[in-house]
Amino acid sequence: MIELDKPLSCIETSAGQTSRPIHLVRPAEASSFLQTLEPAAADFLRHQGFAAEAGKLFLLPGATGVAAAVLGLGADPDAYTYGGLAASLPAGVWHFEPPADDTAVLGFCLGAYCFLPANAPFARLAAGEGHSEALALAQAITMVRDLINLPPNRLGPVELADFATALATRFGAKTDLCISPQLEQSFPAVAAVGAGSVRPARVIRFDWRGSAATDQSPLIALCGKGVCFDTGGYDLKTSAGMRYMKKDMGGSAIALGLSRLIMEADLPVRLSAWIGCVENSVSGHAMRPSDVINTRAGLTVEIGNTDAEGRLVLCDLLAAACEQRPDILLDFATLTGAARVALGPDLPALFCNDNAWADRFLQAGTKENAPLWRLPLFAGYHDWLKSPVADLGNISQKPNAGAIIAALFLQRFVSPGIPWAHFDCYCWNDQNRPGRPEGGEATGLAAIWRALQNTLRVWLTQG
Repeated sequence: MIELDKPLSCIETSAGQTSRPIHLVRPAEASSFLQTLEPAAADFLRHQGFAAEAGKLFLLPGATGVAAAVLGLGADPDAYTYGGLAASLPAGVWHFEPPADDTAVLGFCLGAYCFLPANAPFARLAAGEGHSEALALAQAITMVRDLINLPPNRLGPVELADFATALATRFGAKTDLCISPQLEQSFPAVAAVGAGSVRPARVIRFDWRGSAATDQSPLIALCGKGVCFDTGGYDLKTSAGMRYMKKDMGGSAIALGLSRLIMEADLPVRLSAWIGCVENSVSGHAMRPSDVINTRAGLTVEIGNTDAEGRLVLCDLLAAACEQRPDILLDFATLTGAARVALGPDLPALFCNDNAWADRFLQAGTKENAPLWRLPLFAGYHDWLKSPVADLGNISQKPNAGAIIAALFLQRFVSPGIPWAHFDCYCWNDQNRPGRPEGGEATGLAAIWRALQNTLRVWLTQG
């Protein structure tokens, strides 16, 4: 199981450690930087074609080995500019010269991530309390990546619920665990999805408030799809389509990562988090295509496809969260392949019923180089969800606009007047890149966290 207080092994906090410098250079500073070096070192860089290109690293030799490193920043560095450092630097302790901002520290940590503990010596970064925000975000992203990377036999619905409970308890939140037979009454759609698995479904809810929060403080509600493995049910996925379905709980991991950031920062808000923990399996007890199931909101749903199960999990969670009338309601899910066809793996699809909130998320995504892309809640497609035997179907019979149809389905369970944003995320890196190792990913987390922080400042200013 994932450690709640797992230290960032790439960070050296011990005082008095001898460290070597990583010189940070922009292209406009390249010539003047070379003049600060010993002639031999400057000539060495010139012969290597040094031009301070983004992410390009050079190692400077010294009397006893590598004495220093030089990292080109390019014209507009972001966290991933620093993402290759931990894997490229020789083992030992390093520091940035000149001292760098949180972006550099975060990038170093993102690139140092490894799901399995490293046995070989590795590079570490000297970073102190001045970078607490970057380190908190790095730890949250590490936690999210670890959860997604866990093999599905190690992280089932019970284990995911237990982890969420432990996280909530760590920060003094009040927890409420819903299991069978109460689950069938309170969250019937979640129960229907989990009915085919021998591993019982769970809904974990926790409530927290900051030390300075009151009953009138803003309420943030988070909902996460926690399908710990998705076979597709009777509408069975192909073997290739099932290969990485351990990541189908990525939405719950992001919700937990964001919860951790909010609680660790002790924001003056109220927080309510809802995690639906299930496994979508095939058995004599599994839901079938053409079944009609109940939902918490009282609406009935015809099952057009058992592989469209994530929206069934979320619809109950959204209905429950709306009962509290939150100031903002967010849900996270690895929901549709259609979103990936449209936007690829790195761009989460954002659906939002509030233009001001949508703008906040988009602007934060641009600033954090964690971009989001807004897709429409196009009302003209509402009728595509009609069913002759239920209030609505869980899919459309048309082959188009799959991500929009899924979002429109969810919107039916959001109470009028509640600002709501739905994030359809991939939560996976298909290949190794600087700062983005292959495997689980906290897609969009940095942007969403920044948007909430910025909005909170506005809330506090307005009283």
